Amino acid sequence: MSFPWAKHYEPKYALTKWVDERLPLPRFVYSAVGGGYPVPRNLNYFWNFGVLAGAALACQIVTGIVLAMHFAANGAIAFDSVEHIMRDVNAGWFLRYAHANGASMFFIVVYTHIARGLYYGSYKAPREMVWLLGVVIFLLMMATAFMGYVLPWGQMSFWGAQVITGFFSAIPIVGETIRVWLLGGFAPDDAALNRFFSLHYLLPFVIAAVIVLHIWALHIPGSSNPTGVEVKGEQDTVPFHPYYTAKDGLGVAVFFLVFAALIFFAPNYLGHPDNYIPANPLSTPAHIVPEWYFLPFYAILKSFTVDFILPAKLWGVLAMFGSILLMFFLPWLDSSPVRSAKYRPTYRIFFWILILDVFALGYVGGAEPIARNVIIGQIAAAYYFAHFLIIVPMVSRMERPRPLPNSITEAVLAKHGAHPVPAE
Repeated sequence: MSFPWAKHYEPKYALTKWVDERLPLPRFVYSAVGGGYPVPRNLNYFWNFGVLAGAALACQIVTGIVLAMHFAANGAIAFDSVEHIMRDVNAGWFLRYAHANGASMFFIVVYTHIARGLYYGSYKAPREMVWLLGVVIFLLMMATAFMGYVLPWGQMSFWGAQVITGFFSAIPIVGETIRVWLLGGFAPDDAALNRFFSLHYLLPFVIAAVIVLHIWALHIPGSSNPTGVEVKGEQDTVPFHPYYTAKDGLGVAVFFLVFAALIFFAPNYLGHPDNYIPANPLSTPAHIVPEWYFLPFYAILKSFTVDFILPAKLWGVLAMFGSILLMFFLPWLDSSPVRSAKYRPTYRIFFWILILDVFALGYVGGAEPIARNVIIGQIAAAYYFAHFLIIVPMVSRMERPRPLPNSITEAVLAKHGAHPVPAE
């Protein structure tokens, strides 16, 4: 523990003392999420989204395990097995809708969590490892979600697998071999369905393991905070419990209210109607699109239309993967000593431009590839890379940040119109 003033666990009852002496689990829980873990006193509700991501993952694992008991990973009956879950399994419709919409809720929470990290500079030293493990979790989420989208074996599932895996064939020499290896054949069929089902079932547990590492890495330097100022002493912190367990409890309650509203009132709103049509290799949908949470990256993929040295298709694949991988280098691209955008006025402007840019990419990713949309996508994709590779490094060197508060306590008291009391 990096906080010398953190309280140590002392069992109050004979049973907890007996357990703690033989298996220090109560002590571990107390130190990780209890009164023994001091947290900055100024965290806002954007810090709830880490807990919400854990809640969303738990829902996905529980509903996924039950759905796996009824799903058949066979191209001939996969679609029918999903209909069987919806119509014949007790509460099957609820489990299926909770799992499908749970993926969307998971990505909403994680995208907000990433945006908070970008705004408040949570990727900066000494929390680089926390950020890097977060990017690994995001990559695993994307792989898991893509494989899950294939499993219902509807039209969009089949053709999504066909198109996305087809992009691997753009890689010179080994591309087609990689594609055949991924699919287990020359087109999506039983082999691909079995592979995707196995990995889709396995990867959430891998994500859970990396989340444990993510939290472990976070506990070493402690949580960041909206000011970006490091904790100066005990006066800057409060115990995680009961202060932030109560605050997180409110966030979880709101999360599940929104989640329930989506399941019960708009369960198909975020899906695609073509996925209620059985997969047909002889009938190509008019407009093949992935799930909404992939649309910005799909727009980057589609933005390359001209061969230049390398085929346009290969440029698109490299750009799509590069748009995520460059996140690994962000802690070193941004060299500003100030973390929070609250004290970086120029960076804050470009942050909001980036958010608008990502929404533009999402629109283009789901829109028809007419000339206007292609141009918008190319401009938005160019800005996305320029933001991280050019703008952020330049701003971090040229910007004049606002003065930082001397401590978290000073910032909190100033916010409420009070003045810090000098130490006696």
